[in-house]
Amino acid sequence: MATPFTLPSLPYDYDALSPVISKETLEFHHDKHHQAYTDNLNKALDGLAEAEGKSLEDIFATISTFPKAVRNNGGGYWNHIFYWESMAPASEAGEPSPELAAAIDADLGGMDAFKTAFEQAGVTQFGSGWAWLIFTDGKLKVINTPNQDNSLMDINPDKGTPLLVNDVWEHAYYLDYQNKRPAFLGAFWPIVNWNKVNERFAAAQG
Repeated sequence: MATPFTLPSLPYDYDALSPVISKETLEFHHDKHHQAYTDNLNKALDGLAEAEGKSLEDIFATISTFPKAVRNNGGGYWNHIFYWESMAPASEAGEPSPELAAAIDADLGGMDAFKTAFEQAGVTQFGSGWAWLIFTDGKLKVINTPNQDNSLMDINPDKGTPLLVNDVWEHAYYLDYQNKRPAFLGAFWPIVNWNKVNERFAAAQG
C-alpha cells in the first residue's frame, strides 16, 4: 500500500466543468474536502497492521473489520477520485459505447429511463451520499449509498463494480444550486465522462 496517500490533481482545470459546476465549487470541494479525507485517511491507517500491503479496494472488501475512520475517510478519498474521473468538459465527454448503450437498453429500459432512475437515486438518498451506476451479476444497476460508502465495501447491500457516480453531499452543489439537489442531478449529464464509463464497463465485463 502506497502510504501516505496524496491528493491527486483534478484531471481538468477548475473552470472546465462550468456552468454545470463552478470553479469556486471545484476549488472548495477538491482542495478542502478531498484534502481533508486524504489527511484523515492517513491518520486512520497510521500503525494499522491489518492494512499493511493492502490496496484500498482490498480494504473495502473487508471494511467491516476496520475502524470506522478507515471506512469514512477511505471511502471519501476513493469515491472522490472516482467522481472527478467520472466527469469531463462537455466538449470531451464522448457518448456511451454501442456495448454500454445496449446494456442500458436491456438492463435499465433505455437512456431516458436510466437518467430518471439515476437522478431519483440521488434525490432519494437521505442526507449525504452518492448515486451510482454499477455492474453486478452481469447486469447494470442503479443504486445509492450513504455517507462515503461504495459498492466495493462488504457492508453495502448492493455490491458490484462502480461505473459512474454523482456526489450528493451538499458541498458538491450548494454554492451553485443551493438546496436544489434535483436541479444539480439533472444538470449533470453534459459533463458525464462517457469515455471513462465505457472503459470501466469494458473492464468490468472482463
